[in-house]
Amino acid sequence: MARQKKAAAQTKAAAAKKAYIFFNCDGEKTQESMNVFYNHVVYHDTVGARKKLWEQIESEVRAGKVQLAEENAAAAREAVLKGEPTDASQYLVYGAVQAFDFI
Repeated sequence: MARQKKAAAQTKAAAAKKAYIFFNCDGEKTQESMNVFYNHVVYHDTVGARKKLWEQIESEVRAGKVQLAEENAAAAREAVLKGEPTDASQYLVYGAVQAFDFI
């Protein structure tokens, strides 16, 4: 019985793992505009990787490739660093964060 519970917990943990990719995209965030050959860095769901993801977003904003209104910057940062990173997409123009399951 203990083995079954342990196996079920491991399966659930493995299924729950996420990875994130930041994409430059069009204003409508269409899938066709998100190029995995251009945006190919995968950020795992760890504190360090989330910081790197936020640094990538900040870099794109500074370069003028992505727009982020100053009044939304704190909410976007909070979503990436402590919440659900994909929620930051609603604040970004010409940028999006997509989540992918990985095993």
